[in-house]
Amino acid sequence: MTQTGHVPGAGTSAALATERARKEMLRDARIERRGGPRPRIGADALCEALLMQGSNIIWGYPGGVILPLYDVLVDHPGLRHILVRHEQAAAHAADGFARASGKVGVCLGTSGPGATNLVTGIGTSMLDSVPVVAITGNVPGVLLGKDAFQEIDITGITLPMTKHNYLIRSADEIPHAIAEAFHIARSGRPGPVHVDITKDALMGETTAPHPTQAEVEAGLPGYRPKLDGHARQIKVLADAIAASKRPVILAGHGILIAQAERELLELARKAQIPVAWTLLGIGVIDESDPLAYGYMGMHGWKHVNRAIQSADLLIGIGMRYDDRVTGNVRTFAPSATIVHVDIDPAEIGKNVVADIPIVGDAKHVLEALIPLTPSVAPAARADYFAELATWRTESESSAWHGSGGWRDGVLSADFVVERIAEGSNHDANLTADVGQNQMWVARYGGFKRANSHLSSGGLGTMGFALPAAMGAAVAVPEKTSWAIAGDGGFQMTLQELATIVQERIPVKIALMDNKKLGMIRQWQEIVYAGNYHSEQLAGPDYLKLCDAYGLPAWKVSKPEEVDAAVAAALAVDGPALIWFEIAERQNVYPMMPAGKGLSDLIDKWGDDGEDVTEGSSGPRVDPTDPNAPKGGSK
Repeated sequence: MTQTGHVPGAGTSAALATERARKEMLRDARIERRGGPRPRIGADALCEALLMQGSNIIWGYPGGVILPLYDVLVDHPGLRHILVRHEQAAAHAADGFARASGKVGVCLGTSGPGATNLVTGIGTSMLDSVPVVAITGNVPGVLLGKDAFQEIDITGITLPMTKHNYLIRSADEIPHAIAEAFHIARSGRPGPVHVDITKDALMGETTAPHPTQAEVEAGLPGYRPKLDGHARQIKVLADAIAASKRPVILAGHGILIAQAERELLELARKAQIPVAWTLLGIGVIDESDPLAYGYMGMHGWKHVNRAIQSADLLIGIGMRYDDRVTGNVRTFAPSATIVHVDIDPAEIGKNVVADIPIVGDAKHVLEALIPLTPSVAPAARADYFAELATWRTESESSAWHGSGGWRDGVLSADFVVERIAEGSNHDANLTADVGQNQMWVARYGGFKRANSHLSSGGLGTMGFALPAAMGAAVAVPEKTSWAIAGDGGFQMTLQELATIVQERIPVKIALMDNKKLGMIRQWQEIVYAGNYHSEQLAGPDYLKLCDAYGLPAWKVSKPEEVDAAVAAALAVDGPALIWFEIAERQNVYPMMPAGKGLSDLIDKWGDDGEDVTEGSSGPRVDPTDPNAPKGGSK
């Protein structure tokens, strides 16, 4: 194990206190130079509105039309602006902040490319139902539509990927628009809201007051999310649970959003139902609980997918039955009654026909369901749970590399993830990037608490891990935050190393370097007959890179070095990086090929180059299938 010689700097808390005091001194000096307070402008109203919403963190990058806001930040020392190195990182950091804290994240960009650079992060938040308010500046109102410098129709661009968006042309509109934006972002099914403000609106004088919450809700008469499920449908579900012999709960992100983890566990224990979870549902239940069965879907555990295929009742709560869970819907859970509980009526029946649809908030529905559900004695499901336990033992024992070696003692990625989780006492926030590392984190993270797993599930955004972990570290400073990224995703946003060093954000980075676009290589090996193209990924000397940024770092290539490196990184009072050189050809199994179903999993790749499937035989996949992965193998 080798490391850089950099010595970590001062602690985060002391640095923040010093910065707050500096801002207050600057504010007082400005007032004294002016000879008194200046007129209140739209930029002030924006700062006030953010603070009134309890949002004191802004992730942003300046530019010409947004400078009126930056000019007044010093007059609002309660706000902390964190200067990222790219606007996409601002959006991901706001997203990670929101996921880890449950609060609304805020990101900021200027007009033109500053605004468009936020789009990928906004789309990530939309598909994963994360509450973010994205604020952009625009050209003065008189120049709108005239192709002025850095003018772009950002409201038109973000319309399909936001819950709502605003174009603000007057300073008087700002207080009400910001209050509405926060309410829409965090209520119902959460999601991003975009607020575009012209430069003259930011500079204009205003006396407009901030609305009360009642006034905000009164101004949105058409926005009334349905929280309580239909009473008759809930009774039908209770009866179905009572009659079932092989029920499975499929828990999704909606459980975490509704803060319904306690109710989920109460139902599962009362009715003796095993709980499986989606990628974004990780954390709904302590994975060491006897009723926690595992991660489902395309790269989920074989025993979990087998349980779904053999179930007579599937209770999907706060999840979308998306393609990564179901595979071919025609072969999905052939014997099961399908239940779908979701707060968004547009999701019900979108992918899988629901036999028992219930529109409502997960917590409200569970609270109504539990009293109607009869208790089931463990003995009544003893045979069922014994069979599930056998399946679990078989699949976990065939997948686990407990020694840390993969082939010929090369360091395995799953072992690294397991040791990071263990070394952090299973209490850290683990933020995954996209590709193989995302699946290894999902399978081997051993999560025990809610909102400790952060991952770009819907959009599958490479480069997500580092900036999102920045957001989590700022949101929940009492918890350790790890960014676990492959070398492909890491190189998309590694410029944010400068941010974590400058702002003393204590992110711990686990760089999983297989010198490949790992999931792309895996698909090319299995699906495209080893026709490798563009999967090879050269990278820099990461120790030298970290030394240039002033970041403590270690390089690990042997299993016996992992624990010491993890402990060393955790001991640093600030950010740190571990460069893990992992096996270049390790695959994530099982794997569900495009166009196939949960009974057609590739369980491993044989020495003869043929896949070994759990279910039916036949051609693995048609390489021309439009559902085959593209780009970064999300």
